[in-house]
Amino acid sequence: MEGMTKVVAHTLLRRPLFPVPFSTHIFFFNGNNKRKYSIAAMDSDPSTDYVTGESVISRENVAVNRIRTEEEHDIASNKRSITWKSSGGWKAASILLANQCLATLAFFGVGVNLVLFLTRVLDQSNADAANSVSKWTGTVYLCSLIGAFLSDSYWGRYLTCAVFQLIFVSGLALVSVSSCYFLIKPDGCGDGELACEPTSSVGVAIFYLAIYLVAFGYGGHQPSLATFGADQFDESKPKEKNYKAAYFCYFYFALNFGSLFSNTILVYFEDHGKWTLGFLVSLGSAVLALVSFLFGTPGYQYVKPCGNPLPRVAQVFVAAVKKWDVIPAKADELYEVEGPESAIKGSRKILHSDDFEFLDKAATVTEDDLSHQKNPWRLCTISQVEEAKCVLKMLPIWLCTIIYSVVFTQMASLFVEQGDVMNSYAGKFHLPAASMSAFDICSVLVCTGIYRQILVPLAGRLSGNTKGLTELQRMGIGLIIGMLAMFAAGATEIERLKHVTEGKKVSSLSIFWQIPQYVLVGASEVFMYVGQLEFFNGQAPDGIKSFGSSLCMASISLGNYVSSMLVSMVMKITAKGDKPGWIPDDLNTGHMDRFYFLIAVLTAFDFVIYLFCANWYTPINIDDSHEGIGMEKQEDDALARV
Repeated sequence: MEGMTKVVAHTLLRRPLFPVPFSTHIFFFNGNNKRKYSIAAMDSDPSTDYVTGESVISRENVAVNRIRTEEEHDIASNKRSITWKSSGGWKAASILLANQCLATLAFFGVGVNLVLFLTRVLDQSNADAANSVSKWTGTVYLCSLIGAFLSDSYWGRYLTCAVFQLIFVSGLALVSVSSCYFLIKPDGCGDGELACEPTSSVGVAIFYLAIYLVAFGYGGHQPSLATFGADQFDESKPKEKNYKAAYFCYFYFALNFGSLFSNTILVYFEDHGKWTLGFLVSLGSAVLALVSFLFGTPGYQYVKPCGNPLPRVAQVFVAAVKKWDVIPAKADELYEVEGPESAIKGSRKILHSDDFEFLDKAATVTEDDLSHQKNPWRLCTISQVEEAKCVLKMLPIWLCTIIYSVVFTQMASLFVEQGDVMNSYAGKFHLPAASMSAFDICSVLVCTGIYRQILVPLAGRLSGNTKGLTELQRMGIGLIIGMLAMFAAGATEIERLKHVTEGKKVSSLSIFWQIPQYVLVGASEVFMYVGQLEFFNGQAPDGIKSFGSSLCMASISLGNYVSSMLVSMVMKITAKGDKPGWIPDDLNTGHMDRFYFLIAVLTAFDFVIYLFCANWYTPINIDDSHEGIGMEKQEDDALARV
């Protein structure tokens, strides 16, 4: 066949095939030029070959190309997934970073002191309040999965961010109303000295509805915002690819910078009984965040949703099960469509990997596949199979991050309760226990700068990796530092108990003894959570980028639920008979230090398992032989003409 390259899905044995329809279009590739030929008046003789020009076309090739042509038609109808304009870049990303900063300020204005609001205003016990906060925080980040699904499948990043931020604002408005008219009676109560009147069931119900609206709104838009910011950089350009890596670091920096105000100024007012004022400031910040987000609308770059990923993944498993007795074909014989795009709408192709080889059966072409119209529940492309493999490969790494999130969640619960029974005076100035998290934030801000400016260049020279350390290495370091933070918290609690005076609730030990545990948690966040954001977003296929970002937040969610479960189990086991348990209402009679050491031991075991999972993991391999999906206008025009 002179000057022509015949396109086939894999090597086929000669065999009789089904009758071909009257008019079948076959695509051939000659270099970069696609030409279409028509096969008409097909003979019923199964051994007949058909000649078009200088090309000999067998019935097997007709069948394969028929399947391929249907796929290519679907791709052409999907067009580009990315709308690239003379916009985006750091200008658009900066608006999104500011949005993250303001939204975080609003969120932590409610969340950072919630455990004290529950104990002082709603009169809950320490253990119940810690569990309530853990469940609420867990719900916040569990909602990220909902937001990610809607973003990737139907709404796109922009609309998802806008809708969930509206819900976030509504929740904060209801929190302010419920606290002002139903809960804070008399004014100024809940400051640790003036007790609040018993709350009505209606007021409590409205408050819980409000804070869970806040959880739904904030959690739902977080993964989409992170991914939307990364979308502002063109990965096909090496310089902007480096900007994208830096963006995640600045994203976490903005998150902590926003929470700094909440953890210092707002906490101070709330600790002195001015709860409604703190909630109103949070509401104002959320409104400003929403307005700034909408203001930047003309300058953003948008990625269209790639369709529901659940059927795509399910199709791979169903197709593999249907072909359970089929031997998987070799890598170069598996089914894939031609061109730079995969059959998944708007996604780049993913090259074959050797992991989970049994799933390759879904991309193995059988006689039944050739004798029927295209059926995605029987035959999947390599890229679709690899998308399912990517999800499976990321899951063990993700599961190993949950125990770290148990460490992280202690800052919003037990660290605050511990600080509340320590000497919190610096001279005559009273320091709210929740404001100690400012040391965590400062640690994050300082460590982020140290990492970006010192560790990355130094590690890059030593390892040859331009990122300094790989994402998996950084996450492992984060686990180790988190474990050390729990040992520091346990040591502080032992020392606190030594300075307890009988008959007094507050220990004479200074609250500044908590600084090491907060600083260590902050340092661990820079390695763990920034590494997670980069890892899950980078390793997720194009069609589920927001899902990748949401895995980081879902880890925090499950960490909170696991923490709540651990507290309940520990109290049930240790609080028997006359024993008050490890975390009683009166912490001076308990042993919270043992709970901290328990978490440290669990983290150590988790680190060992993580080492095996990280060593086993193989990265996603994107087909970079083409510039990308819709990066240039002429590609879109060419696709439209096909």
